[in-house]
Amino acid sequence: MDHTSQADISKFFIAGINYKKTDATIRGMFAINNDQYADILKTAPAFGLHSLFIISTCNRTEIYGFADNAGQLISLLCTQTTGDAATFSSLAYIKNGIGAVEHLFEVGAGLDSQILGDYEITGQLKQSVKFAKGYNFINCFLERLVNCVFQSSKMIRNETALSSGTVSVSYAAVEYIKKNINLCAGRKILVVGIGKIGRNTCKNLVDYLGTTDVTLINRSEEKAVELAAELGLTYAPIEDLAAQIESADVILVAANASEPIVLKSQLEGKNTKLVVDLSIPYNVEASAGELPNISLVNVDALSKINDETLMKRRAEIPKVKCIIAQNMAGFMDWYTMRKNAPALNAIKSKLVYLYMQHFSEIKGDPDKCPIIAAEKKIQKVINGIAGKMREEKQLGCYYLEAINDFIISVND
Repeated sequence: MDHTSQADISKFFIAGINYKKTDATIRGMFAINNDQYADILKTAPAFGLHSLFIISTCNRTEIYGFADNAGQLISLLCTQTTGDAATFSSLAYIKNGIGAVEHLFEVGAGLDSQILGDYEITGQLKQSVKFAKGYNFINCFLERLVNCVFQSSKMIRNETALSSGTVSVSYAAVEYIKKNINLCAGRKILVVGIGKIGRNTCKNLVDYLGTTDVTLINRSEEKAVELAAELGLTYAPIEDLAAQIESADVILVAANASEPIVLKSQLEGKNTKLVVDLSIPYNVEASAGELPNISLVNVDALSKINDETLMKRRAEIPKVKCIIAQNMAGFMDWYTMRKNAPALNAIKSKLVYLYMQHFSEIKGDPDKCPIIAAEKKIQKVINGIAGKMREEKQLGCYYLEAINDFIISVND
């Protein structure tokens, strides 16, 4: 698809799975890391796809894009997943056109998050779109759409209490630790992986638990060094992972690896530990939860928090939907006018031609009747026709009407 051409909204699809119908294990089969994302975008032209992006978080994997049918997008996505296209399709929700647009607005608002109003989705969406844009997969329609979604999300944060309080996956992890571990006993905390969620978790540990007895390990050591210096924590190289696992009392894992990096064998026979796996797919070997000394908690368990903060957030849903409707209407107005632009341009060209060929004979040559005056009349006619197109949501037969209006205006 030419990125400057008018996109057909009926060809816009979203296909995805999320926490509502799938557990973390299934979602892990369809999680996409950056390397897989890059390979998908490189492969997309062979599937006839040129405008798309993917959101892959602990809650969901969704692919948005222009296609003849949703199956094209699903087949492309599953070229890089351990799960197959048939399984994905059996579990997926599929929407297209205005339904797909509305779904993205709700995702961007946090209405569709596992923890209602979780603000982390906005940053994840920005990163997903930025990545696809780097490969030239964001056309004019998608660019405008995501910008409207971000504008809507900002209005929701500023004008409602949907994201009030401190409830998010990273905060839920810290709350779980607070309720189940006595940190006054000098317990050591290890955080493995400091991407978006890992970084937020570290900040919440410091802000809400008041502890700095935290060691950071990250595949890119410089990021661990930087965050440790910022928060007054310590760091260790990835080569020391096994030793740090052995000495830690609490382990939080958000490494975004394609397979487990904390293993049952590393935990067996050690002291009692709480292990919190914030990763999709799981980065802690599931069988580790069978050990008598290990309490293993994953994102699905953390997301079952139901407290006063979430009750207040639910009360804000009607306000949020009004803001979404307002911003969706603005986007659809833009889409309608862009869709009508070729017709409007054709009408304008015809009116200019008529003036140059005929009305100059009636009114005199252009030197005596400056063409700028005619251009103003033409633009006034075009603006009127554009307004009717927008209000009536259809092209109609405006061609002759425009010519008639122009003839009347010129002869006035």
